[in-house]
Amino acid sequence: MPPSTPHSAGFIMSKLLNCSSLALAAVLALSAGVASAQGFGQTTPDTGDAALASQPALAPDTQAPQLPPLGEGILTSVNNDMVTSYDLKQRMLLLIVTSGVQVTQENYAAFQQQAINSLIDERLQQQEMDHWKVKVSDGEVNDEIARMAAQSNLKPDQLLAELKRVGVEPATLRAQIAAESGWNSLVGGRYHANASVGTAQVDSLMDKVIADGQKPQYLVAEIFIDNASAGSPANAQQGAKQLYDQISQKVAPFQSVARQFSSAPSAANGGDAGWLVSGNIDPAVEDVLKTLEPGQMSPPITTKDGVYIYLLRQKTQGNADMVFRIKQAAVPLPANASAADISSAQVALTSFRSRVNSCEAVDEQLGKTSGSVQVTDLGDAQLSTLLANYSDALRPLKANQTTEPMRNSQNMNILYVCDRQLAGDNALTRQQVETNLVNQRLSMLGRRYLRELRSTATIESH
Repeated sequence: MPPSTPHSAGFIMSKLLNCSSLALAAVLALSAGVASAQGFGQTTPDTGDAALASQPALAPDTQAPQLPPLGEGILTSVNNDMVTSYDLKQRMLLLIVTSGVQVTQENYAAFQQQAINSLIDERLQQQEMDHWKVKVSDGEVNDEIARMAAQSNLKPDQLLAELKRVGVEPATLRAQIAAESGWNSLVGGRYHANASVGTAQVDSLMDKVIADGQKPQYLVAEIFIDNASAGSPANAQQGAKQLYDQISQKVAPFQSVARQFSSAPSAANGGDAGWLVSGNIDPAVEDVLKTLEPGQMSPPITTKDGVYIYLLRQKTQGNADMVFRIKQAAVPLPANASAADISSAQVALTSFRSRVNSCEAVDEQLGKTSGSVQVTDLGDAQLSTLLANYSDALRPLKANQTTEPMRNSQNMNILYVCDRQLAGDNALTRQQVETNLVNQRLSMLGRRYLRELRSTATIESH
């Protein structure tokens, strides 16, 4: 019998982006482009609507959602597994409570369909995990529950008690966490070799990270309702407007709404999309971001692919500070050196640079004296702490490039750039860039894997 799948309802994306943000999903905040997800210096506290984004959706005064009665029995079969009306009610309650969104006549059908789709995907994932004998320990599930509880300023037992108070059984949350964790382990185990990246790719992306640091940037959280999942552009616009209204009225926190309803990979991080870089953003989006102040939320922005809602956390005008790892080849030269000595030093350095043209080559010269040229490892240097002429000379250089001979009060020197990165606690390192690239590929492979399982499954409505 050919597989059949439920039709999309309303604006909600067809696959539940689970409320637990585990290892694989967590890195997908780089959906706006991994090279754009860096910050400069310390982040400032959220204000305005941005402060609301961090509020937990589940609070002690959360009321139990009132759902219309559901018929008893089996709703859907997924190969040999069943999805019952009890499963659906439990998942809908969990979805509603963790998102903070109020159920209305307009969005009830969409909530129901999203819950069904998420349960179907979980059944497929669990069947594949069973096939490959992937197990998730109680300890792993408990750790994730503890992390989620901390986000709501609760202890794990308190979180489970609050969920039970509003009708969600602990087993519902535990099953969802186990399915997501096990699926991430399965995808990572099967496809990690396919997701590896080369040095050249990391180098290229690091160059882009640094180049982007010189442009205006916007630190944002996002909610994206894509046209395909919504069924039509009109549905996407209507759905985005409903979510915008509830967030604006402080009915639901931005972060929780993003985690449950956004179609962007950043949903796993509560919509945290990192830094968006001017020139790499849809013009319709950037035109709105330019007008916002930190803490403000944009109205729904319609693009060709769907509708965005952005929360602006910070913005910068670019010209970011950088840290260079540098080595020096120098000829001692006093401030009152003669023209002949200056010329001789310049010739010696130019000749040295032609023979020693990389940081690796410089390493072989450390501790040695090549004629009048002395080689020194200067370590890391932040541009903002250097003399203006040195800062200007270094800023455009990449790894294994050198300055022209330069003069200071003690010597004439050339500087070798061995590595560089943006300054600040939030700046991406090479290791982070590589890890993010690998995880982005794993995420893509995981989505493809699940689509293949769906396409070959027998999924029937009862």
